[in-house]
Amino acid sequence: MDDEEFLARRFEENRPHLRAVAYRMLGSLSEADDAVQEGWLRLSRTGADGIANLGGWLTTVVGRVCLDMLRTRTSRGERPLEVRVPDPVVAPQDGPGDPEHEALLADSVGLALLVVLETLTPAERLAFVLHDMFAVPFEEIAPMVGRTPAAARQLASRARRRVRGQAPVPDADLARQREVVGAFMAASRAGDFEALVGLLHPDVVLRADTGAGGSGPAPTARGARTVAGRAMLFRRFAAHTRLALVNGAYGIVTAPEGRLTAVMSLTISGGRIVEIDILADPARLEALERSGLATFD
Repeated sequence: MDDEEFLARRFEENRPHLRAVAYRMLGSLSEADDAVQEGWLRLSRTGADGIANLGGWLTTVVGRVCLDMLRTRTSRGERPLEVRVPDPVVAPQDGPGDPEHEALLADSVGLALLVVLETLTPAERLAFVLHDMFAVPFEEIAPMVGRTPAAARQLASRARRRVRGQAPVPDADLARQREVVGAFMAASRAGDFEALVGLLHPDVVLRADTGAGGSGPAPTARGARTVAGRAMLFRRFAAHTRLALVNGAYGIVTAPEGRLTAVMSLTISGGRIVEIDILADPARLEALERSGLATFD
């Protein structure tokens, strides 16, 4: 085995971890792949000589790449949409059965958490993701954000408070999740408004990302009766909806003739639906299907 082949093999051993880091940083599967590829390019130019901890080195490199990508989004104003739902990872309801899915979703990174991460500054997101999710020391994070370790710790602390204050803690019982989501689908199909209201938390939030130029109802709705009214619109798609696992929790996909047109993530806490996040951006859904990370049959 020559040096280049050995280097490539060691990189591939780290790829699932690096992709998981980049997905949490960027909320985009395609951008995560770009960041990981850039990590490989930098390693191939540098070589592994003198790198004692290759996994740690690659995590730092990919983290820096993601930080630059987040800062570029901000400087170019690339997030004009009122609502952006991160890319979901969709699997059949009987489980992913795919190492790629499992690596991306280790530690149960739900879509509701990724939505909150979208509200952080690039530096806060980096500090929180690398330290709280991947145990990277603040001494290694500090030079990446141009701060002291103490200041990097403060970045993570601010992000942690935001996450705790905004990201609901979902019920872990998948059987109970399935029961609630099934009841939601049944009530939507039957047009049972009061049943829908009963399944929703009084302060439930619905977000719908239809992409640039998307039309239809307002992208955000709040309150059980308002959201139930929006859910009544799902009735016309009833024949094409099915249960699926969305980021490891029960959700709903709409796929007429097997083509994905919407992914709905429902966050259930205390037995009621507290958040609904819908991705209905045709371009992004098509890319998800091509990636193999939106499988639901």
